[in-house]
Amino acid sequence: MPQIWLTYDELAAWMNCGHAEARAAAMAAGLDRRRSRDGQTRAKLTPPLAEAFLQRLLHQCLEQEIAARADGLRAIHERMAGHSAAMPQLRSIIAS
Repeated sequence: MPQIWLTYDELAAWMNCGHAEARAAAMAAGLDRRRSRDGQTRAKLTPPLAEAFLQRLLHQCLEQEIAARADGLRAIHERMAGHSAAMPQLRSIIAS
């Protein structure tokens, strides 16, 4: 399992809470915490938390991919609808 270190802001966004609540949760859970070179403190997720984090990340990526594919299908449908509307006109031109 990879090591995943999150800042308190990243942890707060993942937990859908504020910075202070994320810090308190990290302390209460006994997560390893270290100040990194950029001056921000990061908490290391435990293996079960890291797995949950990665699952949620994968879920978000899949939702974005599905939405993009659905948009593509809608665009194709609209183009096809435009072509099918032009077909009767084309048939009448060919018939004359």
